[in-house]
Amino acid sequence: MSKIIDLHIHTNLSDGELSPKEIIDESVKNGVSTIAIADHDTIEAYNDELYNYAESKNINIINAVEISTKTNKVGIHVLGYNFDIQNDELKQKLFALRNARHVYLHNVTAKLEELGYTSNVEELDKIDAVTKAHIALDIVNNPKNSELLLQNFNHIPSKGEFIETVMNEGCPAYVKKETITPKEASELIRKAGGKVVLAHPVAYKYEDNLDINDILSLVNETKADGIEANYIYIDRNNNKINEIDKWNNFAKEHNLFVTVGSDFHKKDGIHPEIGLINEDFSLDDSSVNDILNNLSN
Repeated sequence: MSKIIDLHIHTNLSDGELSPKEIIDESVKNGVSTIAIADHDTIEAYNDELYNYAESKNINIINAVEISTKTNKVGIHVLGYNFDIQNDELKQKLFALRNARHVYLHNVTAKLEELGYTSNVEELDKIDAVTKAHIALDIVNNPKNSELLLQNFNHIPSKGEFIETVMNEGCPAYVKKETITPKEASELIRKAGGKVVLAHPVAYKYEDNLDINDILSLVNETKADGIEANYIYIDRNNNKINEIDKWNNFAKEHNLFVTVGSDFHKKDGIHPEIGLINEDFSLDDSSVNDILNNLSN
């Protein structure tokens, strides 16, 4: 049986559902041997307790972070791997970005309330790395918003549909959030001794209309070491899009290594689970070893 790894997992310290320890338990259950928790703009999951628990379960951990950036009005996620988690510059910038999330939370919920939506701001404010996804989920799950949602959408939308229709740029509840550029995020990761990987390039075509040349420009701008080619994208209508071969070929053409990630947030029967075990996808041991070696060298 081939080794299974998953290098893009979220916990409840950002917008995932499971705690870091529960992620370890789920990884064991799925037969995954190496994981990376890549929470949004936070590395709070990484502490001695997590490492000790992972060791007790025979799970290898590679530290990671997913930094939210913006360029040319488009949001881009930059993954960092195997960096020094004690690097002061990185920790300070991530702290500033998390604080910016809470400023954003209060500004955007004020706009949403002007549109007639009710939000649980006090509860959302307790989330360290609060995201658009947290806010949108709070709105669509609140029974007080049902009538307005049905009036505006003719159905109760998913959090993704709500974000793309109400909260993104050009939408009625758009609020600009303090952020950094992909290049700045990459420099932070590299200064901390880490490897830079462009997250899920497949997503940018369907969310932002970026093409291959746009992705190549991002790779060049960030001087990326790799791209997350082995990734299955689920669009806002829950369509499954597999362009793994395309992005692996892109990586070969441009001398980039590839990584693999489920982008797991929760078990919902739609999105990939940890290790992509519910997908028609696998990597042989040689490919797995190449990925792990590329992240460690």
